Amino acid sequence: MSPPVAPSGWSRRLVPPAALSVHLAIGQAYAWSVFKPPLESALGLSGTQSALPFQLAIVMLGLSAAFGGTRVERNGPRWAMTVALVCFSSGFLVSALGAATEQYWLIVLGYGFIGGIGLGIGYISPVSTLIKWFPDRPGAATGIAIMGFGGGALIASPWSAQMLDSFGSDSSGIALAFLVHGLAYAVFMSLGVLLVRVPRGERPVESGPSNVEGVQVSARSAVRTPQFWCLWVVLCMNVTAGIGILEKAAPMITDFFADGSTPVTASAAAGFVALLSAANMAGRIGWSSASDRIGRKNVYRLYLGAGALMYLLITLFGDGSKPLFVLCALVILSFYGGGFATVPAYLKDLFGTYQVGAIHGRLLTAWSTAGVLGPLIVNRIADHQKDAGKDGADLYGLSFVIMIGLLVVGFVANELVRPVHPRHHVAAPEEAPDARDQQPDSA
Repeated sequence: MSPPVAPSGWSRRLVPPAALSVHLAIGQAYAWSVFKPPLESALGLSGTQSALPFQLAIVMLGLSAAFGGTRVERNGPRWAMTVALVCFSSGFLVSALGAATEQYWLIVLGYGFIGGIGLGIGYISPVSTLIKWFPDRPGAATGIAIMGFGGGALIASPWSAQMLDSFGSDSSGIALAFLVHGLAYAVFMSLGVLLVRVPRGERPVESGPSNVEGVQVSARSAVRTPQFWCLWVVLCMNVTAGIGILEKAAPMITDFFADGSTPVTASAAAGFVALLSAANMAGRIGWSSASDRIGRKNVYRLYLGAGALMYLLITLFGDGSKPLFVLCALVILSFYGGGFATVPAYLKDLFGTYQVGAIHGRLLTAWSTAGVLGPLIVNRIADHQKDAGKDGADLYGLSFVIMIGLLVVGFVANELVRPVHPRHHVAAPEEAPDARDQQPDSA
């Protein structure tokens, strides 16, 4: 299958909106916490159990991106966006059936497994295309598109809360909300499928790297380098720290200030989720654009170092001040989003544009790991503390200390990143990757 090639005179400015239409839809994943309390009430689930669809979706995101990255490079962004549309929307439809019949395993299968595949393929679908269209500003280009994934919950969170208010928060109301999500996102994502194009003269991956300057490394060679694994640790630690708050955002802020004179209402908690989404979205474009000027390593120093400081402030003083808690959470989520948007440009700097989408897909297995670690750490410790008779901010103190330690580990890994050794480079444009991959590993 050949990707659609841009006709003469095609404006590259049309490509980011195509990517945004997909990323804004699949970014709904960050609004999952709005569904947690209704699901727990309607189906009798614990916090750990209600996190399972989200966790599995993030696992499948990383795995599908890793295993499908090379095919996305080969078949192009339109194929990838179509697969994402089918999987993501049908995942909601299966989840609707599960909620209607009160079969929770169907929600896990639909939203987590099927929808998660749509997340992974949809997430990486525009990355290499954007970098090829905007070689002069790779950080800003990928930030604009990936911003949509962070901003998806800005739309989905209040939208979902309003649907649950209108339809009801019982199993039938949740089912109807899932159904509307699936149908609406199918229509919206189709806009990106129809609009996206690849640059004229772009060579297929089988024929080797294009005639461009700089380092060019194949996907198989990239995973044999220490640089890839250092970035894997950096991304995993940054994502774990952010996703732990994001997945449990609505109940977390409610718990933190449950004993105060002005407890947080359900609508205010949904508003907090939307604010986090806005910070996530702003960080993706703001910090990734800044990385074009100050460098990728420097901006990750900020994400990881200042992120640890924000967690420390929440741990020590967060339960005494709503503004401080919200501000620190917003900064953490801006770093979380910025980390996602900056990493494709970081990969491009280290490994070149050749197969950067496939390399990015493999790196997203770090997201799969973090998608399990972050919610597991926060939910399991909170459930344990609740069983021990504790409440409020005491449910999360130990979790936040762990997050600080993980961010320090990520900071050290970022410091270890160095230029890729020339032995990993693809030396000539005519050298096919398959031939190189069959050579003995000299790493």
